[in-house]
Formats: sequence, structure tokens, C-alpha cells
Amino acid sequence: MMSDRSHHHTEHCAGPHDAGQHQPRHAPDSNATPRWDAQFWDERYGSSAALWSGHVNAVVRDEVATLRPGRALEVGCGEGGDALWLAAQGWDVLGVDISRVALDRAATRARETGVSSRTTFQHRDVLTWSPAAAAYDLVTVAFLHLAGDQRREVYANLARAVAPGGTFLVAAHHSSDLEVVPRPPHADLYFTAEELAADLQSGPGSWQVVTAEARPRPGHHPDGHPVTLHDTVLRARRRD
Repeated sequence: MMSDRSHHHTEHCAGPHDAGQHQPRHAPDSNATPRWDAQFWDERYGSSAALWSGHVNAVVRDEVATLRPGRALEVGCGEGGDALWLAAQGWDVLGVDISRVALDRAATRARETGVSSRTTFQHRDVLTWSPAAAAYDLVTVAFLHLAGDQRREVYANLARAVAPGGTFLVAAHHSSDLEVVPRPPHADLYFTAEELAADLQSGPGSWQVVTAEARPRPGHHPDGHPVTLHDTVLRARRRD
């Protein structure tokens, strides 16, 4: 599973959730797809005191700011940047991740920042776990990249967890970034908002697509020169 928190995810990328930091989370799909599993992420998180910036992903901040707080599920929460921000805005947050090292850090930060009463962190592998149906007012997943049918199955499971009237929010690396900065060279790991929206509309429930775009943001190439990156951003509201 490739999760790049260029925040994140939220932290997994470069920046408060700068895709520059993101090393996407990939799920094993075939011999051609990297196996970024629990061991990989525990070792990566363990390689430094803090892997990501700790700031909220800009997509989450901008898309969630006008929503009424309720119950939130953050998938691939990493060290907690998005989850802690959501809790500070009044959300009751369940953060799940495949890395126990990251989850321990997220829980520690929640205690240090006074939001532990609004946050719960659980060790989960989205390839084998499905959240409760219609249980959350917000389901957010940032920079979780899976190949082909795995992506469609996992994202469908996450969408089913959105309660009527709730929001499904996805941020990811856009495929156009492959021509701008180094990314794992597996085109099937990347998708557009339009592709994700089509999958959503063909699944259970009725959805209103609020945002579907390739959102530009400034970034940096590993050699240091500035570039413009694009995030796939989908925000949809479940009607029923």
C-alpha cells in the first residue's frame, strides 16, 4: 500500500501535507507493484523521530473547514497530523493506519495537544478490514495509492462507511506528477477525481460530487528546483 503523506498524509508528503513528502502507500498487487506493507512503514517511521511535518493536509483543511463537526474516520492517519487537526475543530476522530510506530506517535501527540478525548487510533490494514457501514459523518483518506481492482474495492468499502448526509474526501497524487517529480513508476497506482467519482456513482448510495479536480500546488523537485504539482481531490456528499 502506498501512502505518501507528503504531509501526511496529511502528513505523508512534503509540506503540511505536501505531496513532496509523500511516499505513497502501496498495497501488494503483483510482482510489478512495490510491497509497502506494515514492516516497510514501521521501519520507515522508525528511521526518524518524525517522518512528516505534523501539519494538517491542505486539502483536508480547505475542504472540511465549512463542515459541521461530527464523527470522522481518517484512513492512513500516520503520525496524526490530520486527525489532531480534525479533533481540534470539534470532530470525534478514529484514525487507522498500518504502522504501529506511527499510531503510537499519533496517540502521544493527541495527549500532548489535549485532544486525546476526541481521538482514537487503531491498527488496521485496509486490504483486510472494512469500517462499519454508514457510521461516519466524514471519511477522509489522503494519499493512499492502491493498484487497480484493490483500489476500487477498498475505496468502495470506505465510501460505504459514510452516513447519509456525510462527506467522503479523497486526496491523492495526480498521474501528471509522474512527469514532474520522481514517483513509483506504476501508472495503475494513480487516478483522477473523475475516475474516482465514476466508481463512487456506480456503487451503493446516491452521491453529490462537490469537488472533483486536479488541484495545483507548489512543490520542489528532489534536486531543489520549484515545480507545480497536482493533487487529485474528490469531495462527495452522500444523499442517502
